[in-house]
This record gives sequence, structure tokens and C-alpha cells, in this order.
Amino acid sequence: MGVIETAGGRVRGARVIVDRPWADGMLDEAVTAVHRGFLDAGAAALGATRGDPEHRALRAEALARAATGWSRDIEAMAVRDRADPDLWLWLGRTLIEEAWALKPGARARAVQAHRLQAFHRAMDAARRPLLTAAALAPSDPVPWESMMWLTLGLDRPRSDKDAVWFEIARRCPALFPANVARLMTLSPTWGGTAQETLAFARDAVSRAPDGGPMPALLPLAHFECAAAGRSPMSRGAWFTDEALREVVAHAGRWRTAGRHPRSVEAHNLFGAAFYLGGLRRPARRHLAGTGGRVSRLPWSYLGDPARQFERACGKLDLVME
Repeated sequence: MGVIETAGGRVRGARVIVDRPWADGMLDEAVTAVHRGFLDAGAAALGATRGDPEHRALRAEALARAATGWSRDIEAMAVRDRADPDLWLWLGRTLIEEAWALKPGARARAVQAHRLQAFHRAMDAARRPLLTAAALAPSDPVPWESMMWLTLGLDRPRSDKDAVWFEIARRCPALFPANVARLMTLSPTWGGTAQETLAFARDAVSRAPDGGPMPALLPLAHFECAAAGRSPMSRGAWFTDEALREVVAHAGRWRTAGRHPRSVEAHNLFGAAFYLGGLRRPARRHLAGTGGRVSRLPWSYLGDPARQFERACGKLDLVME
């Protein structure tokens, strides 16, 4: 339970769920079970998504975060059943999530160098399981989507990142989280440029069929470009009038009544953008559409995701029931 501030004071008991931005009951149950060490539930939830890349990518990511610290146990499961692509995919993505936890921040140089070496070793360990998953399921784009985060984390040459994107694009070019990973690859934070980032987002949106969440790449691209190399900014400094007009113009292409696995994330992205741009009505509509489920992006650009989400709801007099 969270606490949301409103104009009339503090409303207690509001339902705010952090880092579960989905409407997937089976995944909720599996994540809870994995947190408690019941890994078979995670394997079953991931196995149920074969042939459905969007659900598969979402569950692989969520279950990997839930399984952080359990990679040796997942590896033992994979070794026992070497022909199961689900277990190798889960292992690879879990190793990536464990590696990110080792990435050094602003520490003493000697400590930072040691942690950076550990980070690189841990990240590189995910390569073989992901390639194994890809070999066992050649048409599956999800191991390659995870591989994009590996090349990003290891800061591989642009040609390597492009090669992984090619593997995804020839299998499922409209896979939403893969497009997010590609956008990050092109962003100023990771060695690209704002021009590349925005051009990619605009092209992806123009190619996507109406009704999916791909238009949410536009607010994400503007967030990423604005945040590159900066500390958290004031509420009014994120979106120029031109950027906000672009986001508004494309928001209508996404039919929010759809059941896409990433709909909650799209609501978070549009809701945050409209909130920061001072557009109260669409901001309220999209934040209400999250059901109180808070995604890391874009709220982490502003600070602590839960606190920033709650602050936005407070400013908008919006309470999650």
C-alpha cells in the first residue's frame, strides 16, 4: 500500500504497486512464487508464452528480476533439461539482471575498477545461455532482445549492437521491448545522439499499426534525450512545447482499451509526459489507466519511481482505489 498526497491532505491505503507494470495474473503469481524460491512456477509461466513474443519478453524480464540471486538454481534446472529453451532464456536474462546490480556507481577509483571487472564478467556470463536459447528456438526474438541489453551493458562496438538488432528485426521488428532497447542503444547516454534517438522513435511509430503501444516510444525518447548527462530536472524542464505537441499528436494512435502486455508501461509513459507538460486531463486518464502499477521508466528519470508517481497523482488529485 502507498500514500498519495492530494489537495485535501493525505489519503492512506492507496494501492500503488511498484515494478509490476502489467495486467497478467499468472505473472503476478509466478513472480511472488519465485521471490519465495519456488522456481518451477517461473519456468511454467515462461513456458506458457512460446509463440507469443510480447508476453514472453515481459515474463522473461519480470521473472529474471524476481530470480536475482537464484541463477545457480536456474542453471541446475537448465542443465537437467538441456533442450528446454525457456530455462536457458530465463538463466541468461537473470544473469543480466544480477550483473546490473554489480555495476559501479560513484565510488573510490580502486573499488570502482574492481566492481567494473566483476560487472563485465557477470554480464558476459549471460551470453552462452542466451545463444543456447536462440539455437533451441530459432524463430524466437526474445533471446536476442535480452542480448541487446548485454551488448549495451558491455558497451560493445556499434556494429555488434546493430548485428543483434538485425536478428530481432528479421524475426519480430515490432517487439516493443526490443524497440525500447534499440532506442536506448542510440541515445546520448549510451554513445548515440538525440537526433538518432528521436529519428528511430519516429520511424518505429510511423511503421507500427494503430492500436499498439509503440507511440509510447516518443515520450520515452524525449525523456531519454532530456535526461542525458543531467541531474533530475524541475517539472517544467522536460518537454518543450514542440516535443509535447508531438507526443499529443501520436497519443491518439494508441487505443488504450487494448490488452497489449505493455499497456501499463505505455500509460506510465504518456501519463508522466502529460503531467510534466501540464496537461491535467490526459495525465489523469493515463495514470488512472496504470491501476497504480508503477514502471521504472519514466519515473526513475525524476527520482524514486514510487515517490514520483505518488507526487504526480497528488498534484492531479488522483487516488488509486
